[in-house]
Amino acid sequence: MPVPDLFAEGLARGWKTHDGSRLEQDLTLEADVAIVGTGAGGGTTAEILSAAGLKVLLIEEGPLKTSRDFKLQEPEAYASLYQEGIGRMTKDGAVTILQGRAVGGTTLVNWTSSFRTPDPTLEHWAREHGVKGHSPAEMAPWFEKMEERLGVAPWMVPPNPNNEVIRAGCEKLGLHWKVIPRNVRGCWNIGYCGMGCPTNAKQSMLVTTIPATLDKGGELLFLARAERLLLDGDKVAGIECLALDERCVAPTGRKITVKARHYVLSGGGINTPALLLRSDAPDPHERVGKRTFLHLVNFSAALFEQVINPFYGAPQSIYSDHFQWDDGTIGRMSYKLEVPPLHPALASTLLGGFGEANSLRMEQLPHTNVMLALLRDGFHPDSAEGTVELRGDGSPVLDYRVTDYTWDGVRRAFHSMAEIQFAAGAKAVMPMHSDAGYVKTLAEARKLIDGLPLELYRTRLGSAHVMGGCAMGEDAKLAVTDSLGRHHQLQNLSIHDGSLFPTSIGANPQLSVYGLTAKLASALAERLKT
Repeated sequence: MPVPDLFAEGLARGWKTHDGSRLEQDLTLEADVAIVGTGAGGGTTAEILSAAGLKVLLIEEGPLKTSRDFKLQEPEAYASLYQEGIGRMTKDGAVTILQGRAVGGTTLVNWTSSFRTPDPTLEHWAREHGVKGHSPAEMAPWFEKMEERLGVAPWMVPPNPNNEVIRAGCEKLGLHWKVIPRNVRGCWNIGYCGMGCPTNAKQSMLVTTIPATLDKGGELLFLARAERLLLDGDKVAGIECLALDERCVAPTGRKITVKARHYVLSGGGINTPALLLRSDAPDPHERVGKRTFLHLVNFSAALFEQVINPFYGAPQSIYSDHFQWDDGTIGRMSYKLEVPPLHPALASTLLGGFGEANSLRMEQLPHTNVMLALLRDGFHPDSAEGTVELRGDGSPVLDYRVTDYTWDGVRRAFHSMAEIQFAAGAKAVMPMHSDAGYVKTLAEARKLIDGLPLELYRTRLGSAHVMGGCAMGEDAKLAVTDSLGRHHQLQNLSIHDGSLFPTSIGANPQLSVYGLTAKLASALAERLKT
């Protein structure tokens, strides 16, 4: 039985959408609230505001792709569903950044891991960054609300062999491990979550909050880049959007002007600061685009006798927080351990090497596990951090500074991952570094890791989590918005996305964004009713 295409059905019922690539003339759209971005922040906000009786317009730079478009083909998916065609990198080109760019944002292509913001993180924000009203007790009902809305629950199916490596290794070493909650309903356990879910099981914004918004009379504008805010004193008077071609590459020459009572930015930790910078929005204390964090990630590969097939099954279902808080909240660089799925195109890049070496590594892919460490940046003054800047054409780029403090965390993470992989029965382990090859014993691995020159380009680094850049907090000298996401200088502008986080969070961020923006959007709905 074919999976129903929710958008085809909705459009037949009269949903109102605007395809920027098809506009034959300039367009003006009006709404009570205009929301830039359709990911976790924008989608959640749209549903709550439209349910409160407000007319909502969602603005998305990327294309509208639905279940019928998701063919599980890497070249097609990466080019059409990711920022910069999966080519987004830090300014120096040393860190690859995976972010979604389509209706549904990153929720469309993430690997479904759903964690509440850790208590130590929320407590740190209150203590060190002037954030009010977001204590663990105050946030718990909002996380619960969004978990129920999006089907978030621990994955009950046994882990695939790739995730079993963490469980088995941690079990043998006596380390903490736990099952990951996932936002799925009726999941087929295919494992291609990063290419869009063809069965509509992943409860992304595409199949949940955006349809709910359109059912309430909301509108969706896609293939339209929010170029700049039109400012009038201490208010936003409109948004100027550029229509993009169907490949989401070049402007078509058409413009869309959006007028609303209130404006919400939900473009994420790189695009939201960039829009404010392009708009010359008031920033008296130069906080926009500062303190942007990544959860820098390093990797360790392992070869096993048994078949792992790391491309099949729920991509992430086991994690370890054993090292996450082992030196307190602001001690040495700490990390969360998970695994990535390894599909061929991504794996060939990740495993590295050229010619025969790369060919051999790909031949071994069915027997390969890769573990990753999410490094918790932003808590210690010496940890890595980034600054969002504009290129000459106005597009954003993240200048991310990796420090000695960070490299110490990278090296210890290499050690932790190698120990767990060997404990799980690996016959060989390789830290993902241009100077490293596979070694067959833990003693060899320890010697290799201690001797590696940890430098940019030689160490394989990536991230799928961008946080900060428009920090919230009550002190306008330190933050862009208050703790309710209200811009400190512009009366009718709010920010509802991960750019609000004063630090990284130490966990995959989607549920943190859902819970936070549900709370902020509910408060905004009350204010706009008056």
